[in-house]
This record gives sequence, C-alpha cells and structure tokens, in this order.
Amino acid sequence: MAGRKETALDLAKFVDKGVQVKLTGGRQVTGTLKGYDQLLNLVLDEAVETEREQDDPLKLSGKTRQLGLIVCRGTAVMLVSPTDGTDEIANPFLADGA
Repeated sequence: MAGRKETALDLAKFVDKGVQVKLTGGRQVTGTLKGYDQLLNLVLDEAVETEREQDDPLKLSGKTRQLGLIVCRGTAVMLVSPTDGTDEIANPFLADGA
C-alpha cells in the first residue's frame, strides 16, 4: 500500500468559503477559511466569535465579537463545518414548556 496517506478531513473544498469552527474551551468562531496545514492550523478571515452565556457555558448568547484575520491553532480545533446549508433548529428533545 504505497502512496500518500489520506487525511480524514479534506479542507481544500472549504477554502475561500464560510466555515464554523468550535474550539476547546467552548469558543465558537465563524469566518472565511483562507488556509490550513497538516496540523489543522486554520487561517480565518473576517472571523466573528459568538459569545457564550456567563451562567450557562453551553448556551450561545446573541452577542458577537469581530476578530478579523485570525489563526486557530490546530490543537484547539474540535470541529470544522461549512456555514452554507446549515440552519439552527429548535431542540426536539426538550419537553414542551420546559
């Protein structure tokens, strides 16, 4: 089996497109992917961080913070997903009136 080792994540198709990145520590950043490397270091342009609630770190607040051009260190990246074609829906597992 000689040849190039395939990576589990092919980020080439997301270059110059919007991506959402979840980082360790609960941070969530959205921006345009400008570059990446084999260690999963990501360069995002026009990055916007969505802030979390102070009392419940699992909930996103409506507040955002403009970051501009940033580098996300690969060791902190947990999830990379495209922003095109994704919508937020109500949680179907919550009981009515909860």
